[in-house]
Amino acid sequence: MTALDDIGGEDRLRVLVEHFYDLIETLPEGSNLRRLHGRGHGVDHARTEQFNFLSGFLGGRPYYKEKHGHMDVKLMHAHVPIRQVDADNWMICMNKALDDEGHEGLHVNKLRAVFQRVATVLINDVADWEEA
Repeated sequence: MTALDDIGGEDRLRVLVEHFYDLIETLPEGSNLRRLHGRGHGVDHARTEQFNFLSGFLGGRPYYKEKHGHMDVKLMHAHVPIRQVDADNWMICMNKALDDEGHEGLHVNKLRAVFQRVATVLINDVADWEEA
């Protein structure tokens, strides 16, 4: 059994990712995350790639790896100025999405902890695009 199975499979993952990005697009906590995505390929692209990445990350089909040849989350974000507040706001939105979609239990608590570790690892000192 995989972590993807624990949250209900690909269909439930897709709903989670869509709701997460709906929150990114509407909550005040998503403001800078929207700005960062806007400098890249945009939120719609992120919806697709987040699903692709999380599927493989959670033990399902590795769509992201099949498409891009790797699953290196640091490499994916190396050019993006990510601050502590951005990691915190990403977690606020993801935790709300998990809650809103009814995900609970030990497996979800473990997933939250993993997401927190990954968000923290992505914090960097890349110059902000507005300052560069």
